[in-house]
Amino acid sequence: MYVPSHFAADQDAISELLSDPGAANLVTSTERGLLATLLPFVYDPEAGDHGALLGHLARNNDQWLLPALGESLVIIQRHDAYISPSWYPSKAEHGRVVPTWNYTTAHVYGRLVIHDDPVWVEDLVRRLTTLHEASSAKPWTVDDAPARYVAGQLRAIVGVELVITRVEAKRKLSQNRPAADVDGVIAGLRAKGDLGSAGDVERAQQESGRRD
Repeated sequence: MYVPSHFAADQDAISELLSDPGAANLVTSTERGLLATLLPFVYDPEAGDHGALLGHLARNNDQWLLPALGESLVIIQRHDAYISPSWYPSKAEHGRVVPTWNYTTAHVYGRLVIHDDPVWVEDLVRRLTTLHEASSAKPWTVDDAPARYVAGQLRAIVGVELVITRVEAKRKLSQNRPAADVDGVIAGLRAKGDLGSAGDVERAQQESGRRD
């Protein structure tokens, strides 16, 4: 990944991305070429030297059957947004501005391990459910469904574990713009209703201020 120094994510940002990876793309190189599947993941910090991302594939998905050649990759992405140059006060000053795109992403590399084991898979499903139901007023649990139904669903999936070897992460959040332009970006994103992207830019600006 191309990461200019002013867009490089620090360890705290990387840890935040890994702690709640959401749905991310698992990419593997196989004898059939590149294969990719969007999956929800949960992070296990205790696995290996750098932790692991845990998820599951449909049993009918050939990606788990084809051995991965070399490292596999999980691409995590957070809010992303088009940035209009019309939001920059500097546009009125000199006009030397162009559109761009803001985003936060991490490329997580590692060794892919397949878990065709219903006990492992059930534990994973419970961990994923706990993570994503945490904000619900009445969290759903696996035990809310009939046991026989759950057993059938578990037989239809296979666990995957990316044992992490390295992470490359980038936060492109207008850090290279003057403060007035950054304020314009935040206001423009809020006006569009993109509060997530606006919040990301605002946090990056605050962090930059603390470092300066």
